[in-house]
Amino acid sequence: MANDDAVLKQYLSKYKHSDYTAREVITVIQRYRSLNYRLEAFVFNNGTRKDLLNLEGTIPVSYKGAIYNIPVCIWLMDTHPQNAPLSFVKPTPDMSIKVSKYVDSNGKVYLPYLHEWSGNGSTLLNLIQWMITAFGEIPPVYSRPRDQPPRPRWPGDPAANSFMPTPSGYPPYPQVSTQPPYPTGGAAWPTSSNLPYPNYGSPYPGQMPVNGTPYPPAANPTPYPPVPNYGGGTDVAGGTITEEHIKASLLSAVEDKLRRRLKEQSQQSQAELETLRRTQQELKEGKSRLEDILFRLQRERTELDKNVAILQEKEKELNVAVERLADQEGIDVDEAVVTTAPLYSQLVNAFAEEATLEDAIYYMGEALRKEVIDLDTFLKQVRTLARRQFTLRALMHKCRQKAQLAC
Repeated sequence: MANDDAVLKQYLSKYKHSDYTAREVITVIQRYRSLNYRLEAFVFNNGTRKDLLNLEGTIPVSYKGAIYNIPVCIWLMDTHPQNAPLSFVKPTPDMSIKVSKYVDSNGKVYLPYLHEWSGNGSTLLNLIQWMITAFGEIPPVYSRPRDQPPRPRWPGDPAANSFMPTPSGYPPYPQVSTQPPYPTGGAAWPTSSNLPYPNYGSPYPGQMPVNGTPYPPAANPTPYPPVPNYGGGTDVAGGTITEEHIKASLLSAVEDKLRRRLKEQSQQSQAELETLRRTQQELKEGKSRLEDILFRLQRERTELDKNVAILQEKEKELNVAVERLADQEGIDVDEAVVTTAPLYSQLVNAFAEEATLEDAIYYMGEALRKEVIDLDTFLKQVRTLARRQFTLRALMHKCRQKAQLAC
């Protein structure tokens, strides 16, 4: 097991998420022992080749009560799990592909799970479970009668190992019928194999099922789309295919491919249009916010201009007052303050004298601190000043009461 892990890590040395991919592959081969991995060259549509890890083998599929081993191969992109794997049905030489909404004529598998692949939540185990469920509903292969010649290998044939899908992900799988390819309206994908299956003949030719029951031969095994018959012939019922059938098949394949590409282009255009609409809405909202800010700035500017004008008028008034005062003579303080009654005059004089006594006491303390006077002189003078200050304060209190002022 340790040796297998070393080989697997060597195969995945060029993968972007090699550790995660290795863990997924080990989990899958432990669950499905018939699957093996190897590093092989994969040829893309543009002719480029790249060495990719290939999981190849069989998966068990339940069909009409019997278990069949369906041969598949799963190619892992070097960006796994960011890009969906490329899944194919790889029939043996004695079996043919049954074209359905899940498998095309080249064996390529189309599933909703692949189309909606997510690098954060999708896993290889879930992909195989979807393949088992889908193949249990519509078998991807059937046994070919022994008298039917082997299918010739041509470009794109899975038997020739020349799968040429695009590496950028799966387009929506082809609609080969009027029924939807998978449940709609929020219905869950079926997970049980106990479902009624359509009569498509034997799903797996040339081998024995797991439970020992031989495969029944196909009732009318005509592969679709028809394979070119290079020997010629016109009898479709006898197993030969004319050029008209080949032409119709090619036209149908081209139509499906164009339809898928048009759908992709339409979806891309819708997404771009939605992005442009959101951008337009954001620009409109930004424009509204900018207009509100501009309106507030204009209103503030108007208020500032008004305040500047008021300040200029006040400045002019102050300049006039200063000039008028400069022309006047000195003002006598005693004459500047004139009371309206003798009581008020007595109150003003008492207040002024009390303030002078307060200052005198302060300066007496400063003189004592600087040793200009001695302590006895300080105490004597302060006692005299304090007695006079007390008398003045009592006088002011009485005057306020008489004048009915706040005391």
